Amino acid sequence: MPKLSTVELPGAKTLLTGATGGIGRTLARTLAARGADLVLTGRRVELLEPLAAEVGGRAVPADLTDRGAVEELLAAAGEIDVVVANAALPATGLLADYSIDEVDRALEVNLRAPVVMAKLFASRMMARRRGHLVFISSLSGKTASGQASLYNATKFGLRGFALALREDLRPFNVGVSSVFPGYISDAGMFADSGATLPFGVGTRTPDDVARATVRAIERNLAEIDVAPFGLRLTALLGGIAPGVAAAVQRRLGAEAITEQLAEGQRAKR
Repeated sequence: MPKLSTVELPGAKTLLTGATGGIGRTLARTLAARGADLVLTGRRVELLEPLAAEVGGRAVPADLTDRGAVEELLAAAGEIDVVVANAALPATGLLADYSIDEVDRALEVNLRAPVVMAKLFASRMMARRRGHLVFISSLSGKTASGQASLYNATKFGLRGFALALREDLRPFNVGVSSVFPGYISDAGMFADSGATLPFGVGTRTPDDVARATVRAIERNLAEIDVAPFGLRLTALLGGIAPGVAAAVQRRLGAEAITEQLAEGQRAKR
């Protein structure tokens, strides 16, 4: 089978969800610098519209907890060459601490919305035989950790979906990539929570995530991790020997980290 042709970002109509988050803003600026024609979406209009003006894009407000939002987004955005599904809700903590409504909201935004978005936008890409879908996931989609069962569920599900969809869309010259950030400094869920890391556990930056996203699109990469070597190794071990990976995480102080994450996220719920 011939190799897929990759999408050229200059001039590509690119939809970015979760644009108003810290990592989303960096993604928007980086994609714009590569020449992408941006359609930005998010819930916070007061942040979305100035960002769209800054990067020369278009703002389309949307709340992905609303089941009709993706269809409305499709109608408003028009023909799209690249979708970067970045929107996500934090969901760290014991499952018992979440209400059913909060469980539903996490599943809606972190898993259902990207799946429905892929279905609707990919159908048009398939007809044109051109396009790319990128899912901004997390290393939590590769290895499980205590006090993160709900978040792990959404990210594990997204990974399986993306890998299978990549094979389904290959005959139509449509690429699918997943980006797996570890702990990200300066912006995003970890930074917003105020959690601290033990000595030796490193971070990456929003710029690293944005550069990895561009690389995934331009090279049509299936998966790319954005984390120091130690965390990438733990994620790899999680797929091979999950029991051993869990023991390694306990020794590295993962439980204390997730407790801090959960506490910080509870304060913002």
